[in-house]
Order: sequence, then structure tokens, then C-alpha cells
Amino acid sequence: MKNFVIAIDGPAGSGKSTVAKIVAKKLNFLYVDTGAMYRALTLKAMKEKITFQDEKRLIEMAKNTKIDLIYENENYKVYLDGKDVSDEIRTEQVSKNTSYIASILKIREILWEMQRKYREKYHLVMEGRDIGSKVFPDAQLKIYLDASTEERAKRRYLQLKEMGIEQDFEEIKKGIEQRDEKDKNREIAPLVRGNDYFYIDTTNLTIDQVVEKIISLFKEKIH
Repeated sequence: MKNFVIAIDGPAGSGKSTVAKIVAKKLNFLYVDTGAMYRALTLKAMKEKITFQDEKRLIEMAKNTKIDLIYENENYKVYLDGKDVSDEIRTEQVSKNTSYIASILKIREILWEMQRKYREKYHLVMEGRDIGSKVFPDAQLKIYLDASTEERAKRRYLQLKEMGIEQDFEEIKKGIEQRDEKDKNREIAPLVRGNDYFYIDTTNLTIDQVVEKIISLFKEKIH
């Protein structure tokens, strides 16, 4: 029997990370934030001043990058080549550029390989945009989380504020709309909602309500 995978897909700001972390903790599964992996590569490209049009160099860079996702004192940390970049990868500049990295098939394949390896050792809660469609099409439970654009922009605004980053709300909203457009219409691994997904609109739900819903779906699956 393969280890159990709960795949959570959905657009930016739908609550995937927050919910996935809690579900993983409650079930004692490993939480994998795949978006953080793409963000880490984006940050590295920006630091190394590689243009996002230079696919050859970007692929070479991805091949020679080490990304570690670990818990430290209850906090989820992202390490890029041994350095903690957990906050750096959350800036708006990185957010805007991540879709360039995500649109390169070879880079996605490098990261898919990294992501699939986790299943060899752990039961997983993995979130992103192509987990159920590409990374683990055989995931035992697939969830599609969604929320209104307004609500997603509000969440992003508050998240940045908490990190001490002041950002214009309308700018964030515009950024989310553009990101949705790119995610749904890109040629490689677009954001899709298959028939085998459970759809959850989180706009008017609390985090706890979403978590409970996913856990009860999980219990149904294993009984």
C-alpha cells in the first residue's frame, strides 16, 4: 500500500497553506508547501540576476538547488541551499515572478521528483496547484479549496501586514487576478478542478470549519 496523500489544490489565497498545516498536524502527516519550493527558486533567480526568459540558466540553477522544508519550534521553515528564506519568499515581488518559474516544464519536473520522494517515507498533506492533477494523480483524497477574489486579497493583505509589509489592497487584488489568469491558462500543469476533487468554498468558513471538513472526508476514505 502506498502512503496516504491528501492533495489540496486551489488558487492563491484560498487558505491552502494554513489549512494544510493544521490538517497535517492533526493527522500526524508531513505537510509539504509546494508553492514555497517554486518561490524559493524564484528568489534564487532574482538574487543571481538570472532573467526569467533565460530558461537554460534557470533549469541549470534548479538542478543545483537544495530546498528543505522543516519544522522548527512549531514553525514551518523553508531553507534554500542551507539558508532560512521563510520570510523572503513571501514578498510581493517574489509572488509576481513565481509564475515564470512555474511555467517551465523542466523545472516543474525537477520539483515533482523532489515532491514524490516524500511519499516514500511519509503520509502527506501536500498543497499547490497541480498536486492532484500532476504530482499525485493517484492521491487518495483530492481537495479543491476556493474563495472569492475579494476575500483572498483581504487574507493576503493581512498576511503581509503581519509580516510588517505595507501593501496597497487594490494592488494585491489586481495581482491575485493576474495570477489566477496565468495559473488557469498556462500550457503546463494549469490549475484545474477534476471530477475527483471535493470542492470547498472557504469564503465564509472559519479555518477550523475547513479543517474539520477535510478530516471528516479523510475518515470516510479510510473506513
